[in-house]
Amino acid sequence: MVAAAEAQTATDLRKQDIVDGVSVENLSMERNGGYIAIDMLWDLLGLDVDANRAVLLTPWLVNGNDSLGLQSVGVYGRRRYYFYVRNGESMLSGKDETSYKASEKPDAIEYRNLVPYAEWMNGSVLSLHRSDYGCCNTLLAEQNGLLGQYTEAFFPELVYVHPQGQIEKRDSLEGSAFIDFPVDQTVIYPGYRRNTAELGKIQSSIDSVRSDTDITITSVWLKGYASPESPYVHNQELAIGRTAALKKHIQQLYRFEGDVITTDYEPEDWAGLRRYVERSNLGHREEIIALIDGDLEPDAREWKIKSTYPEEYRFLLQNCYPALRRTDYRIAYTIRNYSDVEEIKRIMRERPQKLSLNEFYLVAQEYEPGTDEFAEVFETAVRMFPDDTVANLNAANAAMRRGDLTGAERYLAKTGDSPEAVYARGALAIRQKDYDGARRYLNEAKSLGLEQAAITLEQLGKNDINEYKYH
Repeated sequence: MVAAAEAQTATDLRKQDIVDGVSVENLSMERNGGYIAIDMLWDLLGLDVDANRAVLLTPWLVNGNDSLGLQSVGVYGRRRYYFYVRNGESMLSGKDETSYKASEKPDAIEYRNLVPYAEWMNGSVLSLHRSDYGCCNTLLAEQNGLLGQYTEAFFPELVYVHPQGQIEKRDSLEGSAFIDFPVDQTVIYPGYRRNTAELGKIQSSIDSVRSDTDITITSVWLKGYASPESPYVHNQELAIGRTAALKKHIQQLYRFEGDVITTDYEPEDWAGLRRYVERSNLGHREEIIALIDGDLEPDAREWKIKSTYPEEYRFLLQNCYPALRRTDYRIAYTIRNYSDVEEIKRIMRERPQKLSLNEFYLVAQEYEPGTDEFAEVFETAVRMFPDDTVANLNAANAAMRRGDLTGAERYLAKTGDSPEAVYARGALAIRQKDYDGARRYLNEAKSLGLEQAAITLEQLGKNDINEYKYH
């Protein structure tokens, strides 16, 4: 992007005449992950262009046989300008050129350009090329002026960890259904009260995986709970019978083979009651918790709460006990492994939870480190495996590579103390210019047997520690 400058902003960098009629100040070249941002202020006050001439100004990055021309700025004399406008043609360097009629050019422009980074750019020279044209696009003169040189600071080799491939990928869906039964009954009536929606929770969970040909359901686990009112033995009968009824209902819908559906029960959910009371503002909250935690038998415990704290008991009966009567369910399944990278890319976009860390790693190898695509793979992986040390380590390295040091530090907090994790902290310390800290981490990683740590320590001693140099 090239924008006209409202006023010169140079305060600390010396203005330099680069080519005839153009001086430059405030030059900066900053690496930001997969890109280099190039900024400078051009003073065009001394640039004169005859009516039938045109001047094209183009910055170039050059390093040996590699080069890249950046966005050009064209200044056109009156006749040349109207020639292009009248004939509907692009300007000299094409449609992306920023163009001015000589009589209307600003005295100064802020030149900004963001270009994808390539390894050859480290050590490249930035120059400003001036080309003068006459009629019929005849090149009349050329001039080249040195702007600066981009030299990247020492950037340590980052050590990514290749996750182990899983022999079998396992996952599960979990939830709770609050199925209503008529008093003292264990028969399920699908249309009774909220049952259509509550049974639908379990069915939609099963259907969401059963319809996927990559997934095989291995078990459906059901656990029924009752609330503490009524005698314990009766509640036990209800919990067993109602869970059995739900198993029968699901089996009739899906015809699972063998013992895929398993059941369990909890006659009275005292743990759930305790959690509710602990989070509540009930009067006598601490006393009720003490009774729940005490040694009384369930029926005696429930009677003690009811008789000692009747107001609180009525509140619990109305607001807490219904939620304790529920069935927890878990649908466990396996997912097939993927080896085709294009298929993995598609699944990463559509259902990344189906991928293993190893599959994320495979697709990351398709992208250049430092690019947005490379970082996205590891960021998606760590979202799927937020507490996995390897996922966090690779995400930290990817963030570091693109210049996101804050993100890298956040991921490194969950990487553990493996040699690779200690090394990554040393690499981050280098990027943060904490060279004493970097040496401590690198020496520790070296003592843990990581060969790259010794190499990086040696390189750190040989390199000038300056993040970027401009000449």
